[in-house]
Amino acid sequence: MDCPDACSLEVRVDNGRVAAIRGSTDHPTTAGFICDKIAGFHKRVYHEDRLLHPLRRRGPKGSGDFERIGWDEAIAVIAERLRAIRERWGGEAIVPYHYGGSNGYLSDGLVDAALFARLGASRLGRTLCAAPSGAVASGMYGKMPGVAFEDYPEARCIFIWGANPKASNIHLVPFLKEARRRGAFIAAIDPRNVFSAGEIDLHLPVFPGTDLPVALSMIRLWSEAGRLDEESLRGRAAGWDRLLEQAGRWPVERAAAVARVDPADIRRLAEIYAASSPALLRVGWGLERNRNGGQAIAAILAMPALLGKFGVRGGGYTLSNSGAARLDSQRLIGSITWTTRELNMTRLGHWLGDPDLAPPVRGLFVYNCNPAATAPEQNRVLAGLRREEIFTVVHDQVMTDTALLADVVLPATTFLEHHDIARGYGAYVVGGVRPVIAAAGEAKPNDEVFALLGRALGLDDAVFHSDSATLARRTAEAIEMPGGRRPDSAVLEAGRVERFDFPGERPVQFLTVLPRTRDGKADLLPACLGRAPYEYREGASLPGEAAPPGGVPMPAGPSSYPLALITPAS
Repeated sequence: MDCPDACSLEVRVDNGRVAAIRGSTDHPTTAGFICDKIAGFHKRVYHEDRLLHPLRRRGPKGSGDFERIGWDEAIAVIAERLRAIRERWGGEAIVPYHYGGSNGYLSDGLVDAALFARLGASRLGRTLCAAPSGAVASGMYGKMPGVAFEDYPEARCIFIWGANPKASNIHLVPFLKEARRRGAFIAAIDPRNVFSAGEIDLHLPVFPGTDLPVALSMIRLWSEAGRLDEESLRGRAAGWDRLLEQAGRWPVERAAAVARVDPADIRRLAEIYAASSPALLRVGWGLERNRNGGQAIAAILAMPALLGKFGVRGGGYTLSNSGAARLDSQRLIGSITWTTRELNMTRLGHWLGDPDLAPPVRGLFVYNCNPAATAPEQNRVLAGLRREEIFTVVHDQVMTDTALLADVVLPATTFLEHHDIARGYGAYVVGGVRPVIAAAGEAKPNDEVFALLGRALGLDDAVFHSDSATLARRTAEAIEMPGGRRPDSAVLEAGRVERFDFPGERPVQFLTVLPRTRDGKADLLPACLGRAPYEYREGASLPGEAAPPGGVPMPAGPSSYPLALITPAS
């Protein structure tokens, strides 16, 4: 699923039905245990709400009045409508709307990308999560692989900043416990504390959106105390002058007042981190969800560079490790180019009903997500999805809120019913996914659905004429792991995992892995920070100010409102 751990599973099947799902030991991180969500996933597979057949709408949108049709008819109807939309309005009137789903190479960004590129459809800006942090990590370090979970026990100081591993990354928790058993100082920097007193040494309850001043004040302390590793900075980094300039504006007392925390706690964190080696940061995605999010991510990721914390096992940072393995998609879909307009997915409600958008959206294909429940400004989204002139297809496992507003609904497989290849964005594995049960009803995987549509639309590309098992094998051959190694397709076909070699199964930042920037150095002034890098912005949007991405109001500062809404896992 959409989780950093990318667990390896053992599934017991009795008489063709899933009876139990357990964690496999064929994985350095899973280590035989999994979360309750996946352990009980077979309840979803056999739930009464599972979609089993293609459906076509009969009544008004949202009425839930559908009739069952066959796959041949469903594909023919969709192909005909997409062809008509393209002929009248142009390809950009068609939009694929999708997100994480099960995050496999086959199920997202492969056959679907080839199809919509060939149609000349609008591209989707996938901005619901990780857009700021992804831009910053790419700009500063080129998405350099981070510290492996298994190396956390080596650290003497660990900051868990804006992350909740108990809910979204449970396989990190045993390594945190082992690190503390060995004497590591562990702090959680988060508005909400999910740890017990026995699990961490300090919780810093920052007010949402104030992570940037806290980080800058710590950097100022180190600069004033002469603790910056200038020799390492000169050899490994560039662009830190503007960061130090902004940090100079944030004495600890000022940052503490804005963040509503005790200044003594900030000083304690700064002192312990500076004095500890190895020291590392587990940076999550929670702190990006405000107007200062990207700037805060950058200031925090600069810390190990400023203090020379790289180059030792257990030292550095962990954010997303998804860039460790790369897919050479050209080997699979050729040199298909896709340079059409990009529509921000968080502004779905706006562009579905924008009378000035040219061409207007007339075809929407939704998969791997449920925007009626997850996209911002829900009333706008629902109004847009109810528009009769917008032909909407939803491919999903259950009748979601979005599917109820669709014209055609297609049943999708779960990961227990199809071939795929998954990679961790925390754990360092590439794993094969193979079906352990027959697909429920007439459910089909994403790659097969988009291949059927491609053929119905007369597209001759080889990717539309390949079955899932063959495509999985070809995809395995197109994956490049560290050192240029390709995974063994036979291992992945057997549903097992391939481990990495950096050299060694786990990387050491700035030793066995380097920044993937142009000069191989950390760029502490990446262009994505804009014209005011590391500048803290307080309060709600002002009249006349450009709308933030997605048009969503950002958390206000203390001068405007006393409370901020957060969305924890519960």
